[in-house]
Amino acid sequence: MALSPEATHVANLLTALTRPDSTAIQNAESELKPLLKDARCIPALMEILVARDTQPEAVRHLAAILLRKRLPGHYSTFPEEYKTKLKTDTISTLSSEPQRTVRLGAVGVAATLTKLQTTASEEANEDGSSTTQPLPWPELFQFISAACQDAHPEARELAFLLLMEMSDVVGIHMQSQFGAMTTLFGNCLVNQSEVPKVKIAALKALGGLLNYLTDDKEGEIFLTLLPNLLQVSADCQRRGDDDAVGTILDVLYNLAYSPSSLIAAQLNNIIRFCLVCVSDGNLDINVRDSAALVIATMAESYSKTFGKDEALLGDVLETLFQLIENSNESAAGALFDSNPAWKEDVEELADDDDDDNATETSIAQGTLDMIACEIPKKYVFNPVITRCLTRLASSQEQHRKAGVACLGVIAEGCSENIREHLNDLMPHILRAASDASAQVRECACFCLGQVSEHCQPEILSYSTQVLPVVFALLDDATVTVQATSCYVLEMFCERLEPEGVRPLLDPIVKKLAGMLETTTKRSVREMAVAALAATAVAAEEEFTPYVSGVATLMSEMMELKEERLFTLRGRALECMGHVAIAVGKDTFRPYFSGTMKCACEGLTIDSTDLHEFAYAAFANLSKVMEEEFSPCLPELVDHLVSVIGQDEGQLEAVEREDKGAFDNLDDSDCEDNEGNYVLQVRTALLEAKKGAITAIGEMSAHCGKDFVPYLERTMTVLQKCVDNWHHLIKSATAEALPTLVIPMVATDHNGEISWTKGDIASPNPMSQHTTTITNAVMQELMKLIVDDDKDTVGKACEGIQSVMELCGPHAFSPIANACLDCALKLLLKNAPCQLHEDGEASEAYDDDDDDHDSFMTAVCDLVGAFARVMGPQHFAQYLPQFLPALCNYAKPSRTPSDRSMAIGCLGELAQELESGIAEHWESIFLPAILQGLADDDDNVKRNAAFCAGVCAQGLGEAIASNHYMTLLQSLSPLFQLDTSQGGDSTFAAIDNAAAAVSRMILTSPSNVPISQVLPALLKVLPLKNDMTENETVYKCIFELLQMNQPDAIANKAEIKRVFMEAISEDSKVEDEIKDKLKLALGSLG
Repeated sequence: MALSPEATHVANLLTALTRPDSTAIQNAESELKPLLKDARCIPALMEILVARDTQPEAVRHLAAILLRKRLPGHYSTFPEEYKTKLKTDTISTLSSEPQRTVRLGAVGVAATLTKLQTTASEEANEDGSSTTQPLPWPELFQFISAACQDAHPEARELAFLLLMEMSDVVGIHMQSQFGAMTTLFGNCLVNQSEVPKVKIAALKALGGLLNYLTDDKEGEIFLTLLPNLLQVSADCQRRGDDDAVGTILDVLYNLAYSPSSLIAAQLNNIIRFCLVCVSDGNLDINVRDSAALVIATMAESYSKTFGKDEALLGDVLETLFQLIENSNESAAGALFDSNPAWKEDVEELADDDDDDNATETSIAQGTLDMIACEIPKKYVFNPVITRCLTRLASSQEQHRKAGVACLGVIAEGCSENIREHLNDLMPHILRAASDASAQVRECACFCLGQVSEHCQPEILSYSTQVLPVVFALLDDATVTVQATSCYVLEMFCERLEPEGVRPLLDPIVKKLAGMLETTTKRSVREMAVAALAATAVAAEEEFTPYVSGVATLMSEMMELKEERLFTLRGRALECMGHVAIAVGKDTFRPYFSGTMKCACEGLTIDSTDLHEFAYAAFANLSKVMEEEFSPCLPELVDHLVSVIGQDEGQLEAVEREDKGAFDNLDDSDCEDNEGNYVLQVRTALLEAKKGAITAIGEMSAHCGKDFVPYLERTMTVLQKCVDNWHHLIKSATAEALPTLVIPMVATDHNGEISWTKGDIASPNPMSQHTTTITNAVMQELMKLIVDDDKDTVGKACEGIQSVMELCGPHAFSPIANACLDCALKLLLKNAPCQLHEDGEASEAYDDDDDDHDSFMTAVCDLVGAFARVMGPQHFAQYLPQFLPALCNYAKPSRTPSDRSMAIGCLGELAQELESGIAEHWESIFLPAILQGLADDDDNVKRNAAFCAGVCAQGLGEAIASNHYMTLLQSLSPLFQLDTSQGGDSTFAAIDNAAAAVSRMILTSPSNVPISQVLPALLKVLPLKNDMTENETVYKCIFELLQMNQPDAIANKAEIKRVFMEAISEDSKVEDEIKDKLKLALGSLG
């Protein structure tokens, strides 16, 4: 049959689109666009689609594509008769079309018609014109049913392709048929004689359904087909079918979050299939990356099930190590993958067409990192460390590279275990740093940096070994080693005390300055500036002689105008902020205005990176300069409030997956633009917004009463941020909110509110203005404490604690009941941030969990603050609920950090509640103390010793006669701890044991065998680490001397030695105590 004139015209234009003539194509597109906006294009395109006798395959295929694109915009304008004809013609084409490409195009048309019919039916139901939602287009589903049983494989393939395209419609309207469909899919997948293309179509259709029904209980029936699906997927992998394998990996990724027990039952098979894909060099690298992502996500969702399967975990780890071994890529590049300077410096000669693609090394490191973070350490640490150490001992450099690189990768996830084994691991890492292979040295630097970042403070005790090694590596001939050694220096020095960096301070500063003056490598310069900043922070006032020279270097970089150098410019500004923190207000004052000028100029440049660096500088400079920063407030607060109030999302055009040569003919130019725009997150603005929140919080905290005029607008914009969708913004807001109380306290209370523990009966000591801002802040923090992000919750706990301790019981009273309830839920791991999306506790949370959640430290600190502010008269009644929850963290099966945290919190409660803990002494406190003093970890011992001392002091004579000897016997081993290999925690344990004994003597000397105890006490004095206990210890000795206690008189010589050392020039004892010691020395003769 001849085409109508309209169809003939359209067909001619489509024919032009198929010819290799760009001018003809452009002309045809221009002419087609207005035609396709007219509903009459649909009948014309349909004529072309079915005209197989007169139109070529390519033209009819194009007609199908355009039908699919244009039907949504025109379908509703047609009468029911024509809609019926459209559906009839489509089924006819599907059933009789001999050309596969046209048939596939018709599948798309059928799927579009089905969705349009479904939408129309749903809208009719919403209007009340229909009480049921019948299956849309039943004739099509009858066709599919018949095609599934057809003898021709093309028909069977077609049936599954139609189901694949209509997963959502099937999932909603065909649930009653799920049983029959499961049989249908199963028969196809297990049929050995079925042709591959039909199996692949079935696999994709089943995958689409599983994706759609991930959270639907009714869809679980399809999960019974997982073994069959994995078998077909394995066949596709062996054939190198990237598309099919990628489809099933997407399905498996979504299923990783399913709570179904059927997933857990198939975990081994799923991961082993993914492991084969990860290892298959014939598959596309992005498909392999998808397989690794499934493994990592399964490790997150099924951490214990995964970890308990030793063989499976071992095979996964071995594969990941081998990927790094067999790859020539930088194994330290994971640090800098997002740094353009790094790529510019180390990949100058590389083909950068695939810069954004995954690599074997990045796949392995990303997966190992997730495994180390998510799987309980009792399962994962030893297998990884064993492989690391075995490879570090290898004669092959690729093995050594993998060994030390993987040790660095797990440093974050397994930090607790690595801290415990630093004595064993550090020699291997330091040896690798001197390896003959540049790749091994580079990875050793990466590892040192990761350990320095995540294993604080224990790593600091190795400063005399680490700093010389890093200093030597700064001269390495390899650019990547130079850059990573700067990174190590930055991470290591961030928390180092002045005495730690002092021996190498001068050569380090000169070396870094020299590198900045001579190197042309942008990444090395950026990392050197960061290392210089960290060195300044570590050196504190001892950095003063270098300020002028460093400021000169930084001022040159802070003037850089080239966009590619903006990060270096920002780093220089950041460095000046850190120098200010190090040397203080008086020394930095000459450089303040110049630094501020550079920071403010950065705000005038269209660069979110520069803005972010400027905000960090404002935060640091306001902290240092305090009231001298106030003249900057009028301009800066307005800017910061504006930035914080911005929406970090924006509407952008949809990136179409099927975008092709004729995408200009889609619906994106339709008047309503429906469906063509989505919300895109501007990540750079998100980070800048976070920086602005931090900056305004620091200004509020340190500019005192000068910030009061800005409180209202700041509070308003932060209240909006409380409801932000992103955890970064909410976490920063939780940190900034408490600072808004400080200016009001400075104005109305001269910086300090005098309050009494537990006293809410007396008049409120806060002014009306202070009460108003405090209540507002606390209400917002209470919203954040129930957030589903752990970091946000931790910051909210810290914020509530700081406001409570600054303003007292009246500030806490309005939120007390709700806050107590939230804290208890957090201890019991029943809070929103500790639950799965379905409201159930995650698999990893049980009494044997061996992973420490760092945010829980903030929760325990808040519990201690409850006692400090509420006092025994109000908080003791809650101990029966809180104490058992706390003691769960003190179990031997918990991590040392958990055990230390729990016994530390018990100590705080005992100190603040005193006799208020009496009824829980024998059942809770005494057993926890004895267990803690016998612990293998020195931090646990330390806190247990503190708890013993404050319990003895608070409970007094009530426990002296019955329990002092037990406590003394348990404390005794702490006085013999080996300090030759110990770090700060060992000295702290000894110091707290000394303080505990001192408290016992002060409280009830008659119940302490002083003749035995005093010599042991004096032997460990002066205190080496915990200077806060000096007052207790020396008060004890003073009182013994004043009593002319015989044993004190007998030990005068030893007491004199202690006092002399305590008043020496390099002693850290406070001046006030030193004065008392000097007076006492005079009486000792």
